[in-house]
Amino acid sequence: MESSALVIAAIGALGIGAQWIAWRTGWPAIVLMLAAGFLAGPVLGLFDPEETFGSLLEPMIGIGVALILFEGGLSLDFRELRHSGSAVWRLATIGVIVGWALGAISGYYVAGIVWPVAILFGGILVVTGPTVVLPLLRQSSVQTRPASILKWEAIVNDPTGALAAVIAYEYFRKVAEQPGASLFEVVPPLIFAAVISGLIGYAAAWLISYLFPRGAVPEYLKVPVLFSMVIAVFVLCNMIEHEAGLVAVTVMGVALANMDVSSLRSIHPFKENIAVLLVSGIFILLSASLSWDDLQYLNWRFGAFLVVLLFFVRPATVLISLLGSPIPWNERLFLAWIAPRGIVLVAISGLFALRLNELGYGDGNVLIGLSFAVVVSTIVAHGFTVNLVAKLLKVRGTSRPGLLIAGSTAWTIALAKQMHALKTPVMIVDSSWQRLAAARREGLPFYHGEILNEATEHNLDLNPYQVLVAATENEAYNALVCNEFAHEIGRDSVYQLGEASDHDRRALPDSLRGRALFASGFGVSEVEQRQQEGWTFRRTKLTEEFTIDDAREKLGDKAQMLLLLRENGNMRFFTHAAKPEPRAGDIVITYSPQHLKRAEAESAKREAGSGAGKPKPA
Repeated sequence: MESSALVIAAIGALGIGAQWIAWRTGWPAIVLMLAAGFLAGPVLGLFDPEETFGSLLEPMIGIGVALILFEGGLSLDFRELRHSGSAVWRLATIGVIVGWALGAISGYYVAGIVWPVAILFGGILVVTGPTVVLPLLRQSSVQTRPASILKWEAIVNDPTGALAAVIAYEYFRKVAEQPGASLFEVVPPLIFAAVISGLIGYAAAWLISYLFPRGAVPEYLKVPVLFSMVIAVFVLCNMIEHEAGLVAVTVMGVALANMDVSSLRSIHPFKENIAVLLVSGIFILLSASLSWDDLQYLNWRFGAFLVVLLFFVRPATVLISLLGSPIPWNERLFLAWIAPRGIVLVAISGLFALRLNELGYGDGNVLIGLSFAVVVSTIVAHGFTVNLVAKLLKVRGTSRPGLLIAGSTAWTIALAKQMHALKTPVMIVDSSWQRLAAARREGLPFYHGEILNEATEHNLDLNPYQVLVAATENEAYNALVCNEFAHEIGRDSVYQLGEASDHDRRALPDSLRGRALFASGFGVSEVEQRQQEGWTFRRTKLTEEFTIDDAREKLGDKAQMLLLLRENGNMRFFTHAAKPEPRAGDIVITYSPQHLKRAEAESAKREAGSGAGKPKPA
């Protein structure tokens, strides 16, 4: 490809295409992105990023990594650390030291690389990185605490690993210039530079938190101002010390996340989209930049090094770090296995490979191929086994899609009882303790609190719930809840009571509300009236012999079909715009008048008495 525009388009198509295939198949997205880039680059030769972008490639990747780290830091709230804080700090301190030492020793004795290169590479190996850990957690089902520990470790250790590599490089550079230089001549200035960079990042976060709520920046400029400031902070701190910018943007993101800047909530969907685009693009760029020459250094010793890294270095690092901690052993073993490496490892290894060559350390060339081997092996090993290991160690969350219900009413409690009986995870959320009394009496899971409160995200694990039904007594509030959760759960998975506004230009547009439940679009008042008339939820099992048409005939014209529950737990709702295709094995949940239930019960008795063999509704 000769045109840079075509290369950019190809990178976008490959990256997003790999993510879409991962969503459809459940395979690790990172593995597919690496494979796509490797095929497009060294295998098929469609494009060469270094040839296309030249000197711009390194700063492009650097700024991309900085934005990803900032976005990751922006998702870290200190309230998440209430159960896992001690483990995170142990892994970020003891774990870094132990991992660095074991990685360096393994590099020298197993991989056979010289001590300076082994020490530098051991420092880089402490990173895991949000670019690989977050997509892995998004596609797996892991309990809240181990998932939170992995997320925090990934984001905190990314700049730490970069700083460790800088310390090692600067020491060896100093020794090359002044033989006999001590470590104390190198480390304090670097630590000072990291502290200054962290303070700059915090100051930038404070400035944003001061300007945005006071209207000093118009709404349409908030995202551009925020991202421009992140890039400026990154570049400025890198001028102070190489890779110190990673420290600054991480501190900036974490600080902003804990300053309660309400106006930042509106940019969350956009910054998440930017992160997906950056992760996709950078992975394609890095894997496409790999050449066959980079792989010629790989031999059996490097294969042995990868085995030691997977089965000794990471487990020993985690188990030593968490000695005496309150983390259960099954969670420790899970954390000891999961440690995929990603963009930062490859980017920093490539950068220092060139600099080590300049200092006369020939083994610097092997870092590029070895870093890619580490990335591929850890991603494949951990990406394809995370759910299996989580299941074996009993740290897997529920894999059956759950139903989150906003509002505790007679109707929602009846629905929750029906779904709970079918083993579907259910949670009723309401800010009124009095309204939740009925849910408590029925023994249904509930959460007392305002669902729109940001604290709810940290006190209630929302990961198990793939569908939201807002059914309070206020239709406008229902629409607000659906609109708030649409970007997180998916606009096709948020539903509310109330007729859709297809033909009424004066009504609330569909883009600001959830999908209307029931094909007829019952509103709150209609549901309340039917509840008073004794309408109930009923379930009917479909088979090859007993089809949806048989169910409709049995239930009558008045019965309203609400949803289909698939055998795997997926829910498909009947709405004004969607009519899911029923199939054998589905359970149909309907909302029916009470007399239909009595009539069917009498019919069932008659069929049982006459020996009729035709399947009956459950």
